[in-house]
Amino acid sequence: MAIHKNNKLPLVSVQALKKHFFLNKHQTIKALNGVSFEIHKGETFGLVGESGCGKSTVGRTIMGLYPPTAGQVYIHGKDIHQASAQENKIRQRQIQMIFQDPYASLNPRATIFEIIAEPLEIHRVHKNKNDLRQHIDSLLKEVGLNPAHAHRYPHEFSGGQRQRVGIARALALEPDIIIADEPISALDVSIQAQIVLLLQRLQQDKKLTYLFIAHDLAMVKYLSDRVGVMYLGQMAELASSHELYTNPLHPYTQALLSAIPVPDPDLEKKRQRILLKGELPSAINPPAGCVFHTRCPQAQAICRQQLPVWQEHAPGHFAACHLIAERNR
Repeated sequence: MAIHKNNKLPLVSVQALKKHFFLNKHQTIKALNGVSFEIHKGETFGLVGESGCGKSTVGRTIMGLYPPTAGQVYIHGKDIHQASAQENKIRQRQIQMIFQDPYASLNPRATIFEIIAEPLEIHRVHKNKNDLRQHIDSLLKEVGLNPAHAHRYPHEFSGGQRQRVGIARALALEPDIIIADEPISALDVSIQAQIVLLLQRLQQDKKLTYLFIAHDLAMVKYLSDRVGVMYLGQMAELASSHELYTNPLHPYTQALLSAIPVPDPDLEKKRQRILLKGELPSAINPPAGCVFHTRCPQAQAICRQQLPVWQEHAPGHFAACHLIAERNR
């Protein structure tokens, strides 16, 4: 298992992770096909890519909602899928999730108080109802909600308020890491900024670690310390946020970044977009060789034949691409 440069274990280590969903005897969805990365304590790790690339599957597998087909997920150096029942109970407190849809993720028949109280009661955090009530009141205040509204139901709140409830629930057990799976994509743009600022403030106040899953590259750049780019179940590139956005190495990353609008109209007119041809291939029958070669404007013969090696091309800057490896020789 990989060790961080300062010889401290990463908070989360994902190694050669595969997750396949078997539809029938002849069809298998290869949602993840060998994903590796680490998340260090206190950072925000952004995970980006097109819809269907496997981002959410990564988050759910780290959470333990999906068992991996192959590979390992380590939390504090322990393989979560080889853990005992007692260790799993501890892990459930260490990792929490904020879901994309703030309405579908909340039980419509439960009050806000009951929704936030559920994980606290399962893990028997409080000895009496008074302590529980005070804790929930404090959580609601932290996310900008009125504790007096705790006995209302989800449908009585706006989308942004419901997402604040989801954040309060994720904070309830004081987790080491929060997986935020597209937490703002279902919200109005004006509300998105409020939720992002809330997540940043909570991270500073509580020393939180985030896995931030999104397709909005501009928002990921703003929030993340490091960013991983996924394509069709595989990691294409990984680097610090600044390095990735100023010096993208992989043709797929370059194409994604070329699509981000620039606020200066003159610069926007002069910019050259990299247009990808064709559609995203099916995860049931991914292309041989480099999975991106069917849409890559720079593809060569080797790209259709051999799977590129995931390697470090500069300090902390990883990518899987034959063209980069060839240039570095």
